[in-house]
Amino acid sequence: MNSFAEWLKQPVKSVDKTHEQQALARQQQLTKPPGSLGQLENLAVKIASLQASEIPDLTHVHITVYAADHGVMAEGVSAFPQSVTAAMIRNFANGGAAISVLAQELTAKLDVINVGTVDTLEDIPGVFDKRIDAGTANFCQGPAMTEQQCQQAILVGRDNVLSDIDNTQLYIAGEMGIGNTSTASALASALLKCDPIDVVGPGTGLDKQGIQHKVTVIQHALELHQSELNDGPLSTLTLLGGFEIAAMVGAYLTCAKQGIPVLIDGFISTVAALTAERMQPGCKDWFIYSHQSAEPGHKVVLNALDAKPLLQLDMRLGEGSGAAVAVPLLRQACLLHNGMATFEQANISKGDT
Repeated sequence: MNSFAEWLKQPVKSVDKTHEQQALARQQQLTKPPGSLGQLENLAVKIASLQASEIPDLTHVHITVYAADHGVMAEGVSAFPQSVTAAMIRNFANGGAAISVLAQELTAKLDVINVGTVDTLEDIPGVFDKRIDAGTANFCQGPAMTEQQCQQAILVGRDNVLSDIDNTQLYIAGEMGIGNTSTASALASALLKCDPIDVVGPGTGLDKQGIQHKVTVIQHALELHQSELNDGPLSTLTLLGGFEIAAMVGAYLTCAKQGIPVLIDGFISTVAALTAERMQPGCKDWFIYSHQSAEPGHKVVLNALDAKPLLQLDMRLGEGSGAAVAVPLLRQACLLHNGMATFEQANISKGDT
């Protein structure tokens, strides 16, 4: 048995039910009517249970943007050229991207990893070069990746989580890759056994005709790989996935195995979360869903995960930006949980509220 298979078999960590019950009990003692802080109460309890702590804390947030290109771009599925992926990697490193601005405001650690751009990039300070190949292959003609490439991409995500595991209280995986809404839609269609029309959206800005073409391309790919799509989620990821999506899957699996809370971003990140959950059931216990994006397929995938996103702001940028926007909500939930007085401390009778 190879080391990848051995790692994959490592179990998901169990959520601490004792701390969950303690957090629930504390919420009942705080100086407020029960339930009056709504989802903030639930968030505090969840984070306390995931961190196995009486004082949940999200000071140290680790954000990683995984970037790669996609062979399906040969089918004309995006309004932007592949050169944008490399340009955005430079933008991340230079601090000009949305996630760069948000990470700085959150004082979060931001990693940028090139998992597979079409072009070989120069050495860029702040960018980790983990380039597997010049983008994936066109999944309309064959598998997007070899088994070895898929494993390699998954391990990029694993190693990124492990690289700062002692300092990470919350992990966010973002992505950048022109064409990756097509890849995510194909994956979602295959994993959920649904019609691509249910999950395909405009991505970077396609019109109705462009969306229909994207649907047709994905339908063709699903027909091409039909005989192998029942071989399990890892096989499906290999056939239809992207290097950056596989890296996110590896990161999510690792967080669940190591017991690190994950804040999931938008459509593509949630498809990666669905893939991780299908590969190892129980992973989703470690996931918090930041927002519902404007991509129509996101709601479908969220429903499949029985997920309730915190925000609905019609965002569809990716990069981990929607998750980063939600971090202050999580921090405020912890702040209220930890800092509010109990009825006993405030010398207030519950009957007075």
